[in-house]
Amino acid sequence: MSEEQQGPASALIDARIKELGDWRGQMLAEIRAIIHGADAEVVEEWKWRGVPVWSRHGIICTGETYKSAVKMTFAKGAALKDPSKLFNASLEGNTRRAIDFHEGDSIDAQALKTLVRAAIELNKKK
Repeated sequence: MSEEQQGPASALIDARIKELGDWRGQMLAEIRAIIHGADAEVVEEWKWRGVPVWSRHGIICTGETYKSAVKMTFAKGAALKDPSKLFNASLEGNTRRAIDFHEGDSIDAQALKTLVRAAIELNKKK
């Protein structure tokens, strides 16, 4: 994807990954690659004062970074099937679900791609 196709949000996400400069930046970059691997038409956005957001037919998820975690929050996660049990945070809400990644965690890329694709399909139905 060229710089023109990515747009300013992608450049801001690139900068965030570089700025973090530690495992969190690497984790965010890996999550980002998996999301784009799930669907090449995903759009990157930069919202709420510095939160990377991935959308297709509506918001799929966000990629927030904290001191001890990278949090991937799915906007309509409560409505998604999660057979691989990836969701491990925000489980009590009626709408969102999240996955907290911590230093040393590995990502089940195939399961995450499946979840991203399910979120896109749910967005298409609205």
